[in-house]
This record gives sequence, C-alpha cells and structure tokens, in this order.
Amino acid sequence: MSRSLTRTVRRAPAQTGTTAALDKENDMSAQTELPQIAAESTGSCCSPSGSCHSDSAGATEGAVTTVYQVTGMTCGHCEGAVSSEISELAGVTSVKAVASTGQVTVVSAAPLDEEAVRAAVDEAGYELVGKA
Repeated sequence: MSRSLTRTVRRAPAQTGTTAALDKENDMSAQTELPQIAAESTGSCCSPSGSCHSDSAGATEGAVTTVYQVTGMTCGHCEGAVSSEISELAGVTSVKAVASTGQVTVVSAAPLDEEAVRAAVDEAGYELVGKA
C-alpha cells in the first residue's frame, strides 16, 4: 500500500502597506486639512453625492486663498512644521507647504493678518518673506 502525502504551503500575506508608506515618506509636500464647520454636500469627489464637480465656482464659498513665500524649508519635516503652526490660526481651513518652491498656500474663511502668519512661521523656525 502506498501513501501519498499532501503538503500545504502557506505564503506570507503581501505587504500592501509598505509601498504606500514609502510613497508617503517620499512625498515632498505637506498639507493639513482641518475639519470644516459646515459640511457641504457638493464641491469635491469626497462629497456624499460622489461628484467631482459642483455648480459653484469655488470648492468653499467665501474662502480666501493666499500664497506666501517662506524661506528655509528643505524637506517634508519643514513643510509639516510650517503647516502645523499656520493651521492653528483662527479661520484657517487648509494649508499646503512645498519646500521645493518655498510656497505655502493657505485657505481661510477670511483674510489673515500677515503679522499673525509671520509669527506662526517664525514659531516653526522659518522666515515669511511675504505674499508670493
């Protein structure tokens, strides 16, 4: 009588998060999104309707977008530090800092006091040159 043996080989699950983590680590821009006070049902692909388009001209009605020039940022950590400090200013809804250009784009409910932005950038350890 002959016996046959069956061997089950199990493979380790694919490391799906590794590539995403490396991509995120190598990303050279930092963006901070803050929760919106009043959620809108349209205006982004993340909207409840799933639409990427809206009938309004801007994604956030009445929002002010200002681009500032900042010196001293060289990496993603720098971008995060600047974004974090500016995000704490009243009325700021989003901040995106890009080290390679030195530009920081700020979206706020109303125009920001430039001296408040300057103080936030200074607190992060960088210098605000002014509006880009």
